[in-house]
Amino acid sequence: MFYYLLKYVLLGPLLRLVFRPRIEGLEHVPAEGAAIIAGNHLSFSDHFLMPAILKRRITFLAKAEYFTGPGVKGRLTAFFFRSAGQIPVDRSGKDAGQAAIREGLGVLSKDELLGIYPEGTRSHDGRLYKGKVGVAVMALKAGVPVIPCAMIGTFEAQPPGKVIPNLHPVVIRFGEPLDFSRYEGMENEKAILRAITDEIMYAILSLSEQEYVDRYAAVVKAEETATKERKFRRMPLR
Repeated sequence: MFYYLLKYVLLGPLLRLVFRPRIEGLEHVPAEGAAIIAGNHLSFSDHFLMPAILKRRITFLAKAEYFTGPGVKGRLTAFFFRSAGQIPVDRSGKDAGQAAIREGLGVLSKDELLGIYPEGTRSHDGRLYKGKVGVAVMALKAGVPVIPCAMIGTFEAQPPGKVIPNLHPVVIRFGEPLDFSRYEGMENEKAILRAITDEIMYAILSLSEQEYVDRYAAVVKAEETATKERKFRRMPLR
């Protein structure tokens, strides 16, 4: 109930006023039945813009840290994520991926829309990174279509660390559903999962026209952070 209060009364109108998103390809999102919407992830605001513009309810798998942050900001963030019906997923440990898949399949089993960011984390530099194969596993196990989606302009509107959004045009673009029924029963084949995931990422890339990096975003970000830390340690003290 509170989900629809946020969508139509509290948060939705505010997001539309601030971001003024232009929606393209909304007809590709099915009016009923289970489906996965797989998109790029450029901004914290992505989590809220997608539910605000879709006619149907969508549930995202969100990192557990959003539900346990400290202070007033952390509690407010957790409140909004829980109120919007988002599911916390612990991304630490070897079983993290399996937990996310179980939660996602639970959403799809109820004939609902599931939102997934195949990159696994927000892009720290606006580029599109290699997708993780969990989206392919869920698509095959649930037997549902995947609708690629591109968020365009949200990185400029609210880049990492930015609390108050900039005034910047935003486009949310949906592509034609991807049908992977030809691979039914092959969810344990690593090569098939990689091929499906790459096809999804290519569809997102075609919609977003981002620069593509064939590496995982978390790995690249960790390497860049480590490099900055080494440079900082080498700086002479004055």
